[in-house]
Amino acid sequence: MTEIVHVVLVDWDGEDGTAPERASALVAEHLPTIDGVVSVTSGPSVSPEGLEGGFDWALVVRFRDAAARDGYLPHPAHQPVADHIGARSARVVVFDVAG
Repeated sequence: MTEIVHVVLVDWDGEDGTAPERASALVAEHLPTIDGVVSVTSGPSVSPEGLEGGFDWALVVRFRDAAARDGYLPHPAHQPVADHIGARSARVVVFDVAG
């Protein structure tokens, strides 16, 4: 069984200054309740390198395996987070890697 690391990078549209904080609150409230989620981390970059490429915020979800990731995508607890990000972002990158 191979863990999956799901990385979401968000460039907020800038019109709603509370979007990142609200996203982190939604993540903390909803995502850990989903079966197969091993860990969840979200927030702004704290890197001193300055290589974020315009992305403001990241979400990293570790899943038990690919089946857990696949079950998360349509899961009702994932929808408030996905809807919030989708409605308030200028750009989103999603990258999954086996870990």
